[in-house]
Amino acid sequence: MLQKLTIKNYAIIEQLEVDFAGSLNVITGETGAGKSILLGALSLILGERADPGVLHNKDNKCVIEGNFKVKKSQVAEFFQQHELDLEDQLIIRREISTAGKSRAFINDTPVNLSQLHELSQYLVDLHQQFDTLELEKSDFQREVLDALVNQPAPLQQYQQGYSRYVAVQRELKQLHDLRNNANKELDYNKFLLDELTEANFIPNEIEELDAELKVLSHAEEIRNTLSRVYFQLKEDEQPLLQQLKQIQSSVQGLANFHKDAPGIAARLQSAYVELQDITSEIGHMNDQVQTDGARLEHLNERLSLGYRLLKKHAVQTTSELLVIQEELTVKVDGVLNLDEKLEGLEKELETLQGKLQAQAAAITAAREKAALPFEKSVNALLAQVGMPNARLKASIVKGALNHFGQDTIEFLFDANKSGNFAPIRKVASGGELSRLMLCIKSLVAQSVALPTLIFDEIDTGISGEAARQVSFIMEGMAKGHQIICITHQPQIAGKADAHYFVFKDMKSGKVTTNVRLLTREERINHIAQMMSGEKPTAAALENARELVK
Repeated sequence: MLQKLTIKNYAIIEQLEVDFAGSLNVITGETGAGKSILLGALSLILGERADPGVLHNKDNKCVIEGNFKVKKSQVAEFFQQHELDLEDQLIIRREISTAGKSRAFINDTPVNLSQLHELSQYLVDLHQQFDTLELEKSDFQREVLDALVNQPAPLQQYQQGYSRYVAVQRELKQLHDLRNNANKELDYNKFLLDELTEANFIPNEIEELDAELKVLSHAEEIRNTLSRVYFQLKEDEQPLLQQLKQIQSSVQGLANFHKDAPGIAARLQSAYVELQDITSEIGHMNDQVQTDGARLEHLNERLSLGYRLLKKHAVQTTSELLVIQEELTVKVDGVLNLDEKLEGLEKELETLQGKLQAQAAAITAAREKAALPFEKSVNALLAQVGMPNARLKASIVKGALNHFGQDTIEFLFDANKSGNFAPIRKVASGGELSRLMLCIKSLVAQSVALPTLIFDEIDTGISGEAARQVSFIMEGMAKGHQIICITHQPQIAGKADAHYFVFKDMKSGKVTTNVRLLTREERINHIAQMMSGEKPTAAALENARELVK
């Protein structure tokens, strides 16, 4: 609940502090005294946008602070989600600088307006979920019936399933779009893949074939050269190997005459051994080189295919070509597997739809069951608040599945027992909406834990017995909720647990708004003035005493 509201430098308020009671708080005062300014200030700490023009003194910043007592369980999810410190005492502060910049704080931690607005829904009913303007909206009307049904679990289970239903629909659309686009390329990609698969290249094959082709293409030249070299090394009249051996022996013969001779002889021996090995390899190479016309033809055909595919796919190596083949395989298989995925999702969608329709039917039945007693209760309360001929009817029309079931809910209104019901937004006046909202709030408040409730002159256009009945309704609601009510009706003011009087004062040549909590005697005198004027009669004072608790 709202325990304290502190306002500095806002509109015609220089500075004031209001401590609210936990039950029924009534605010009264002359028209124009600034009663609604209090609610305007309160709306700022609940996330409404700020107007720099509200500064009372343009040289100082505006500060509005609200102290709330909260149950931790009520706001724990919000604080955890936004990583804020949660305490039993909650302080919300809003500052507007002289330059018009606005800042907001929750327990001295800076927050943005959207966070402030979200938190306000747990704290105060001011221009939020149960505002009179919301009464005209279908979403609010559905929420009213669901609150009276007071069985959130079935709707939550339905909404979980519906979220999956929507996700599957979205995934199906994406897959259909993907398949439609992929089908346009499938034939071409499959042609390319078949071509590469048929070619059946192995890693580095084109490069190895190219090397082999060079050998076969020059086989005669290679054999002639190798035969000549082999002959010179080993079979000539004076072969190089034999000459090198003789040279090595000659140098070895000098070992007794020169100290370096043995080293050189050893090196010549190593050269001889190496040249022997080279000669053997040349002979082996010469034996390996064969002229094979059939193999040469095969190589030319295979390489021609390879070079054509390399050029076609704009790559340089066999490895790159094989990567393209793998990518094409993935693309083609992906398209071919789409049908299987689509079939699975379509089956899931069908199952979900059947389950959701059954759940939605149960939700509809619960709403229809709650609608009739709701209509009777609202119509009885309307008669109490001075609208005896008014009738409300809850229309529930089944339609397509949506996040809240399958129902379109519309509150229909007949102000004059004419039998002609029409949507509230088309036929209800402002005063009728205000009292209708009060009746609905009083019923909903019995079913759900509404936050602090704010009523801004909800008694407009009523008096006498109707005002008295409204006061009973307000008194009943205050037993379980904090109520803050701006009123001109003495009957309502008499029910207050705390009565605040708003008045204008002159200070330093400027008009300012002030608030004070009235004592019992001040209340009696003020309520008497509300009934009979500035100088209340004895009868008015006596009536006021009867009204005051």
